[in-house]
Amino acid sequence: MRYLYGLGIVCCLVMWSSCRNDFETVPSTGSLEFSKDTVYLDTVFSNIGSSTYNLKVYNRSDEDINIPMVRLAEGEASNYRLNVDGMPGKIFENVQILAKDSIFIFIETTFNVNNLPENPKEFLYTDQLLFDTGGNQQKVELVTLIKDAVFLFPEKYADGTYETLTLGTGVDTVEVRGFFLEDSELTFTNEKPYVIYGYAAVPGNKTLSVEAGARVHFHNGAGIIVAQGGSIQSIGAPSSDPEALENEIIFEGDRLEPGFAKVPGQWLTIWLTEGSVNNEFKHTTIKNSTVGLLVDNSPVILSNVQIYNNANIGLLARNSLIIGENMVINNSGQSSLAIQLGGNYEFRHCTFANYWTGSFRSFPSVSVDNTFKTETDLFIADLIKADFINCIIYGNERRELSLYQDTRSAFNFKFENSLIHFEDPTGEFSNNPLYDFSNPALYPATKFNLDPVFKATEMNNFNIETGASGADGIGKPGVLPLKDLNGVDRSNPRDAGVYESIEF
Repeated sequence: MRYLYGLGIVCCLVMWSSCRNDFETVPSTGSLEFSKDTVYLDTVFSNIGSSTYNLKVYNRSDEDINIPMVRLAEGEASNYRLNVDGMPGKIFENVQILAKDSIFIFIETTFNVNNLPENPKEFLYTDQLLFDTGGNQQKVELVTLIKDAVFLFPEKYADGTYETLTLGTGVDTVEVRGFFLEDSELTFTNEKPYVIYGYAAVPGNKTLSVEAGARVHFHNGAGIIVAQGGSIQSIGAPSSDPEALENEIIFEGDRLEPGFAKVPGQWLTIWLTEGSVNNEFKHTTIKNSTVGLLVDNSPVILSNVQIYNNANIGLLARNSLIIGENMVINNSGQSSLAIQLGGNYEFRHCTFANYWTGSFRSFPSVSVDNTFKTETDLFIADLIKADFINCIIYGNERRELSLYQDTRSAFNFKFENSLIHFEDPTGEFSNNPLYDFSNPALYPATKFNLDPVFKATEMNNFNIETGASGADGIGKPGVLPLKDLNGVDRSNPRDAGVYESIEF
């Protein structure tokens, strides 16, 4: 039941055309022109429909023409779908185009690799779009890469409802579409990608192990929940190819087309719920979610972790125990790092950036708070420690750090040998002791408002330039880890942030 290789998807195609049925035409002479000679429908998962792609067909002549036949080479057996002149199908007769005009053809595909006897992990599916016949025939190639996957999803019952998980207690309980992973599903390998629908939950006293090189994809509204007593171990490894990242573990959405590569909010979150234990992420990338990682009163170790393109927050931690090193978070609709309700935190050689451009952003890159507010209640807890050592906190807003203390609880923090973007031209924060940047107990050897000179923020590339970056050489010596996120030995003195400086 848990492994599915067939999903029916109903697609609707719309087409605009300048054709009419009441004008005189001449036969096509094989002189049609096309907006492209090959339509690449990019990569899709087995049995998941592609996006809709278009082809424009031009009649450059001075006469209205009639194309006797437009069809797919494989005919009705083709796994491609067309819409021509407002009509769906695979074979069309007498398609007309006005002089000096054009029409659109819309193309989609769905393919099930299980229909192939060898059941490959990847399959290049091709067909041809043929125009006319005989000596006047012209063609456009259609190409799609199909990937096989393991599909995990909640059970659908006979009455049309789905399996659900109960979150919260008492009057605060809520039902979400989801399911508990069975023992046979608690290891994600790198043999095939995984595609998750709804929330996949790790039961108490169980561990979800994600192996190096695994690819985990989430459908819209999906995520992972680690229950009380449960654990997640996402243990990737260094990669030799910086493009392929063959040993990196990647959590992302299930749309593989290039247009979705950096779209935030495609799925929900990885949620470490209260009481989960022994959680660890190494050499792991989390991207294009709503909240990248939600840590709720739980421990987690984060090493060589990248979190990008978050509709709301990259790392949201509430009263948790987190050790983070060589982390980089960027492009969040609110904060890249939000600490709420206190907790215990240590971040070493991390870059918390926020260069969000998707909308107006009123939240700083890093927010630290020892309270948590709901509509009816205010909760307070001790901030035992929040140490940032050799870190960069930067972004495209004036103030990228927010500190809020309820004095009824402890609020212990320190920014050491770090680089912070915080402009206060009107002195609004000058009398707030939390922002006394001259206090060596709170901000030892920390620099402010020096340009870090990042390589390419829009590409989530936070390498810094040697000799030009404000983070170059300002780090505290001897701080772990000894290698940066690129696997390069750290210099002495250290650079702040996740990367050692390089020549651009």
